[in-house]
Amino acid sequence: QVQLVESGGGLVQAGGSLRLSCAASGSIFSISTMAWYRQAPGKQRELVAAITGGSNPNYADSVKGRFAISRDKDKDMAHLRMNSLKPEDTAVYYCNADVFPVEAGHVGTLKHYWGQGTQVTVFS
Repeated sequence: QVQLVESGGGLVQAGGSLRLSCAASGSIFSISTMAWYRQAPGKQRELVAAITGGSNPNYADSVKGRFAISRDKDKDMAHLRMNSLKPEDTAVYYCNADVFPVEAGHVGTLKHYWGQGTQVTVFS
């Protein structure tokens, strides 16, 4: 079983910064892409940023230049540094990972895992 645990959410004033972290644990052979999604009330979940195994990042247009995703492969962790936060960034942020798990002593097929989410609230 693989678990993703997010941390670092909270309440911040507009213009402020937060750093989210995601730690993957369990029966992991390797992790391909790690990503952050967010879901605001009444809206669909959307991709915020993703980083591949080769550490190539991609960002939603709405966060380019303000957010930075990074990855610590040794620790199976991903981070999202969020600067110049806006009230419209308010959402539950979810970590997502594409993982090759270890199953019964073998490398299993690629599976997608989600964390439980962490709330980010930006007030003006």
